Amino acid sequence: MVLRVWNVDTFEGGKGSRTAFLREAGERFYAESGVYVLAMSYTAEGARAAAEKGEAPDLLSFGVGLGLFSERCIPLPEAFSGGMAGEKTLALPWCRGEYLLFSLDENFEEEGRTAISAGGQNVPAVAALLAGIEGEEHESMEAYTGFLAGKYRYLLGTQRDRCRFAARGTAVYEKKLEGYCDLYQCAAVLSEEKREDAAAFLAFLRAEETQEELGKIGMLPYAGGGQTVSIFSSEEALGELRNYARAGDKKIPEKFLKTI
Repeated sequence: MVLRVWNVDTFEGGKGSRTAFLREAGERFYAESGVYVLAMSYTAEGARAAAEKGEAPDLLSFGVGLGLFSERCIPLPEAFSGGMAGEKTLALPWCRGEYLLFSLDENFEEEGRTAISAGGQNVPAVAALLAGIEGEEHESMEAYTGFLAGKYRYLLGTQRDRCRFAARGTAVYEKKLEGYCDLYQCAAVLSEEKREDAAAFLAFLRAEETQEELGKIGMLPYAGGGQTVSIFSSEEALGELRNYARAGDKKIPEKFLKTI
């Protein structure tokens, strides 16, 4: 039995490859179950093109902003508000990232400019708004280098920046922003024929032993609280949410945010 898994990264990870992590987990899963996991990387554009041709994997690993597969997802027994469509849970997280405020010294009370790192379909402007942080949004690497160059007192970034600082050997202080997170990598079962095996591999990914290995790729165990958005949000919906957040109005319509 071969289980086809597509991994689509719609937001920046930590270090290494989420697809490689799935392959390594798949090898351990094969040793236990005899089910071979074929994990492949797809871009969002590639996945959309494949879907238009009627193609789909048995299990889809994806981040926010890839909602076109929702009609093909098979309901799951566990609950996750960010993976719901209507009254049914169609996707469950297997790892996540987090938003962080970085500073080169331990004083987070001093006034200064903040660079907000934007690196995918996620909406960091919401994390900034709900944390009461005003800043200038820039592409991820531009925000990172601007912070290191002293153009900004603070950097609102993610686990990717933490890994960048570590690789560079730069000592930084960090403050977790726990009110909002849309950095969930979820998985959905799409094959009725291989439903049992796909669900078993998803459970394997969410098991404690596998979760303890996520530090290898700079990611966190999936469990977390706060607010999020639907993993199935369209690009249009995310754009609308981004505009609300950038306008600085904390009264974001409830249709966008879900409590975990």
